[in-house]
Amino acid sequence: MDCIFCKIAQKQIKANIVFENERVLAFNDLFPQAPTHILLIPKQHYSTLNDVPATEGAVLGELMTTAAQLATELGLAESGYRVVMNCNADGGQSVYHIHLHLLAGRRLTWPPG
Repeated sequence: MDCIFCKIAQKQIKANIVFENERVLAFNDLFPQAPTHILLIPKQHYSTLNDVPATEGAVLGELMTTAAQLATELGLAESGYRVVMNCNADGGQSVYHIHLHLLAGRRLTWPPG
């Protein structure tokens, strides 16, 4: 498999890692869309949200709670932040390894795009 996020999780490609445990890795986005733009990925590969079996759904909760934990640690929780997960081409997914975007540091507008 030629997945860039798997390679980052396996430390074959360098990334500015801000959090890691046995299941989740978080790192700064190379092309930030906000002053804070962190990507959170499960270390296990799932191409899209549609590919996560119900039996593995806990990883989705861990991505969300880790995003909230990082927002709190970075002093962003009170002013606000956004978490986004894109699914497939029309949803804006460009890397086919599920990932959560944590965006903060400026007023975010709606609709997103």
